[in-house]
Amino acid sequence: MTSSRFIITVIGSDRVGIVARITTVMASFNVNIVDITQTIMQGIFTMIMLAEAPQENFDLAAFQEAMSAEGKSLGVEVKVQHEDAFRFMHRI
Repeated sequence: MTSSRFIITVIGSDRVGIVARITTVMASFNVNIVDITQTIMQGIFTMIMLAEAPQENFDLAAFQEAMSAEGKSLGVEVKVQHEDAFRFMHRI
């Protein structure tokens, strides 16, 4: 893979602390938010982030597992996709 960037989606019922807890996990892996959009649609929390990780010794599987586990504890779904895979899946 040529990029160290990821698309992260978070979707679920709105509640206090979603952004704080998800970004805390990201910070613990030294993952930086490049761009972010977040909204609440009729009580449903949605957030999409373009994030960047250090290329050296980055454990994507561990990051995905930690993000998913935090999402489960919050009652939201968190998906982490490598930017290259995301772009490949959504090309015309």
